[in-house]
Amino acid sequence: MSYEVAKSELCYKGAFLSVRKDEIVMPDGNTAFREVVERGAATAILPIDNMGNVILVRQYRHPFGDMVLEVPAGIMEKEEKPAECAKRELEEETGYKAKELQFVCEMYPTPGFCMEKLYLYIAEHLEKGEQHFDDDEFIEVEKYTLEQALDMVHTGEIKDGKTILLLFAYQSQKTHN
Repeated sequence: MSYEVAKSELCYKGAFLSVRKDEIVMPDGNTAFREVVERGAATAILPIDNMGNVILVRQYRHPFGDMVLEVPAGIMEKEEKPAECAKRELEEETGYKAKELQFVCEMYPTPGFCMEKLYLYIAEHLEKGEQHFDDDEFIEVEKYTLEQALDMVHTGEIKDGKTILLLFAYQSQKTHN
């Protein structure tokens, strides 16, 4: 099937995302409109400390007006490779450096309206580094056993998609090793 963009209009340009409205020609010849959020690629990391605990961060997420428990994550800088971004974000948000990064997958978190790509990693063999929060970040670092974190998924305390995926990926890895 083919879909052709007949017209595209930039509706909003912000600091880290833009929104455009596209008119597309559908396979049957009719047209439809789609809003698209343009956003750069990002990484997310599940850090595992030397005791086997998962390290998560709790930070304010304005769309939900709540403190959200999630894995460290962040947007890639220009020309930055995904693994470099993952290592940088891990240290900035948690104060840990990763000696070893394991690539899990590349995913589209919300493909219905957003073109963001997310590269997921598991980080093990951590060593102490230094936290470097952005000016608008206030992050609490928390540690849990894998079982506690998975329980928090089932009770609804952890709702973040990338965090849930990484926790289940790590659980699966542990089960198969």
